[in-house]
Parts: sequence; C-alpha cells; structure tokens
Amino acid sequence: MAKSNPLQVIMLGPGLQVKGGISRNEQLFLDHAPAEVQITHISSKEDGSNFLKVRVFIQALFKLLRMLITRDIDLVHIRGSHRGSAFRQAMMTLLVLIFRKPIVLQTHASEFHLFYANLAPMWRKFISWTFCKCDRFVVLSESWKKFHITNLGFKPEQVTVMYNPVKVPAEVPLRINPVASESIKLIFLGYIGKRKGAFDLINAFAQLPESSKANSILIMAGDGEVEAAKDLVKSLNLTDNIIFPGWIDTEQRDRLLTQADIFILPSYNEGLPLSMLEAMAWELPVIVTPVGGIAEIVTDGENGLLIEPGNLEQLSTAMQSLITNQDLRLSLRTKARQSILPQDINNYWLSFLEIYYSAIQSKANQ
Repeated sequence: MAKSNPLQVIMLGPGLQVKGGISRNEQLFLDHAPAEVQITHISSKEDGSNFLKVRVFIQALFKLLRMLITRDIDLVHIRGSHRGSAFRQAMMTLLVLIFRKPIVLQTHASEFHLFYANLAPMWRKFISWTFCKCDRFVVLSESWKKFHITNLGFKPEQVTVMYNPVKVPAEVPLRINPVASESIKLIFLGYIGKRKGAFDLINAFAQLPESSKANSILIMAGDGEVEAAKDLVKSLNLTDNIIFPGWIDTEQRDRLLTQADIFILPSYNEGLPLSMLEAMAWELPVIVTPVGGIAEIVTDGENGLLIEPGNLEQLSTAMQSLITNQDLRLSLRTKARQSILPQDINNYWLSFLEIYYSAIQSKANQ
C-alpha cells in the first residue's frame, strides 16, 4: 500500500526526557523516521508529582482531540507499559475509536502479567476489551504475544512481535586483555532495585574470589534505590570496587559501554531490555536472565550467559568465568554483536512501516 504524501502519524507516549527505555526507544524511532512518515509526538507522561502526571495526561488528551479534529491523521500509535500506563493507553484508545482512525498499540511492559492478574475482574475486562479494539498490537517477544492472545483475547493476526531496535555503532573497541595495571570493567545499566536484580548483583560480586574482586570494577549506572545500594556496598567493604555514576545520558552511556568489558542485568522480570541490546550492539558479552523476551535473543554459551533470577551462585560463577577467561569473553562478544545486527533501527523501521500500512488496511476493511 503506497501513499504519495507522508503518512501523518500521532505517537503518544512518555515524554522524551522521561528516564527509561521507552523514551530512549521513542527518541531513536523519531530520529530515524523515513521521509514517507511524518510523526507528531505527544507526551502522555512526564516525571514528577502525581499532580503533574495528571495534568500532562489531560493536556495530551486535548492535544490528541484537537489534532484528530483539525488534521488529516492517517494513524495513531500509542506506546505504554503497565499500571497507570495501561489505563492511559486504554483511555486514549477510546478517544481515537470515536474518530475511526487506525490504532497501533505498542507495549513495553515488563510486569504486565502481574499487573493484569491483580486487577479486579471488571478492570481486566475493560483493559482487554479496549486493547483488542486496536488494529495492531506490538509486543516485545513471542512469549508476550502468547500471553496477550491467551489472556486478553487478541486475534493472532492482530499481534506482531517487534524486538526493541538499537543503533548499531559502526566501530567497536578491540577490548584485548587489559594490562596488569588495568581492571576488568563490569557494567549494569538500569533502575537500581530488586526487579532488575541490582542487590543480587552486589551480593554476587562480593562472593567472587579476592583475586577477581581486586582486578574488577563494577559500574552500576541508573537511578532508583541508590542509597540503599551504596549502604549494601559499604557493609560489604566494596566501596573501592563498585561505583554509582547515577543516571546517565546517551553520550555517557555510549562512553561507558565503550570502556566496559562485560554487561550484567540479572532481572526478575523484563519486556526486552534495551540496555542489553545496546550492550550487545557495542560487542559486549552479557550475563542476563531468561525472562521476558531475553531467551529469544540470548542463547546460553553462544552469544551470552544465562543465569536464573535470584541465583547468586550462578551469577557469581558467570562473572568469574568472564573475568578470568578472555577467550570466552571474545567469543561471546563477537556473536553478541552479530546476533543483534537484524535489529538495527533502519531494519526496524522497514518492518514498522509494514505494521502501519497493515493497520490502515485493516481499518479500511472494517
């Protein structure tokens, strides 16, 4: 399906300055949009107080309404997650349905299954009924596709799996074994809290042999329960080995990934973590857990190491093997980058254009 003029798309989601993977995904998506698509981004959430969040969402609804009335919009693309985000997606979907515009819903949720299971039956019915009114529903993995079809009642043809995109750097560091005076650098990127396994990582690092700890630096970049993590590090006498640079921007992230030797994310729940994909694109060996869509990307011993969530012994052993075995690091990192090349943002956009056009065709056939 072709269109002579650019597709006019409204995309609703978190503000581009909101901390988190969804905003980074949005920015990458917008930066690489092809000429045949013109996207207007409307922020439906900003960081801050509850009052600010409500105000921003109400403003988003009015902006959306005004654009639907005054412009020739081809499609509305709504991004979200779970909890309040899911209800915002549902409300925006109801508004768009009035104007009979094609709707693409995209979920980045890591704990939607827990959120959905804990809803009262009335709210589960509301969420599932509303979501199923979209023309295309985009999820992060085959496992999430199966969940939404089974539990929310989507038709299989409605749901499309799109792994998160990455901007694959043209060149990466050699990362040959550092000289004796240099340390192996391990990096964690994300919210510092229980869900991401941040405290497990600190405790597992403490279990490393003294020789490995002495030769390693763990960088934990992100916001969250930073003070609690620092207290744990202090209690384990690891203040010289574990550092917290805080929340970092894209430039700082790329600099850290350039300097790092190993990436670690021992999460309990995930959609498909963008930080892991970015690390693999920068040719880092990864230690991760088989949750969400991770096991669809990482094969244990081939392009990364998989450990069970909460298993400190496995986590410590995996770190030890990569710290001490340069050949394993080099093998995993090369295959990690190769496996992520299909998810380069330009390839991603080609696939997403097909989703847009199929949603438009689906609406036209109704």
